[in-house]
Amino acid sequence: MKLKSFFADTIEEALSLARREMGPDAMLVNSKRSNGEAKHLGAYEVVVCAEASEHREDARENNRTPSAAAVPNADKLSRDISDLKHQVERLARSLARSGSGLAGIASDPDLSAAFAKLTDAELEADLAYEALCKIGSSFSTRALRSELARMFSVNAELGCPGAPSRIVALVGPPGAGKTTSLVKLAVQYGVTSRKPSHILSLDTYRVAAADELRSYAAILGIGCQILETTTALAQALEEHRQKHLILIDTPGLCSAEMDGNENLARFLATYPGIDTHLVLPASMRTNDLKRVAEHYSPFKPSKLLFTRLDETQTLGPIMSQSARMRIPVSFVSRGQRIPEDLEPATTDLILDAMLEPEQGAETNVGVAAA
Repeated sequence: MKLKSFFADTIEEALSLARREMGPDAMLVNSKRSNGEAKHLGAYEVVVCAEASEHREDARENNRTPSAAAVPNADKLSRDISDLKHQVERLARSLARSGSGLAGIASDPDLSAAFAKLTDAELEADLAYEALCKIGSSFSTRALRSELARMFSVNAELGCPGAPSRIVALVGPPGAGKTTSLVKLAVQYGVTSRKPSHILSLDTYRVAAADELRSYAAILGIGCQILETTTALAQALEEHRQKHLILIDTPGLCSAEMDGNENLARFLATYPGIDTHLVLPASMRTNDLKRVAEHYSPFKPSKLLFTRLDETQTLGPIMSQSARMRIPVSFVSRGQRIPEDLEPATTDLILDAMLEPEQGAETNVGVAAA
């Protein structure tokens, strides 16, 4: 059996090239968009397999000019095929396992209705399936809530357990609401409790971001420093280590900017006592949440903070993200008001919004009108 990659501007054209060279029986194994190093060869890469002809192989070997890149490319292709094989095996096991389970859910009116409600709330289908299969014929709303509650967690404690001061860093994509959330936390857990607090910011990307944060800090009567390097951040943390609450604001980084901020990610991931919250908009699509969370994985976030709950009625992505990353949801924000629109996350808050969306919508209206 011979495997080979072909490149062209369309998948159909690449397959045509493959079958002209390897014969009409060549089978498609995988197709994908070309990566950065191979884009000049064509927009798409297809991997095909065919029975190798010994005579043709010998002739090709005799005429082939050795290439320095041949061995690395062969190794890469081997890894890609191995990964593909594992993916196919996992898919086969999943289909074999889930076939009877899905049929059981479809045949039970209560389970079927619950599955539809959960997926309508944009809970990932595999999580909905897992919960309902564990409940089975013993279905009840109470049993469903109990099973879903086991899948994710909440934790609104600020700071790391045992640390002498509470150091909280907020990271997340541009426009997620980090700065506003930070100010809300400063009011609720610093100013209101009359505890010494301090704000540190590395957000020198946004125009006037520093002035905005200084204005908030001046109104609240707490200190604020704008820093440009992780070295300066380390010095400031040492200087203010006696403060009760230290809040760190960070720039919103898109995927293209991640490579230039490895030092910041490494610092927040390794500095003792920093509690890093990944701030995400609850209104963001599930696939986008996955992508952003993957981009921010080098920061090693310990909690998830969701904003813009007032812009969505489907909180399934919140639960899905917590379950997938195995880290708790800390706070949720329903609007821009400071500090009223930030509240600690609770299991009931998330489950109510998923299982009783009408009630959740009424609650949101009440909060906005308060």
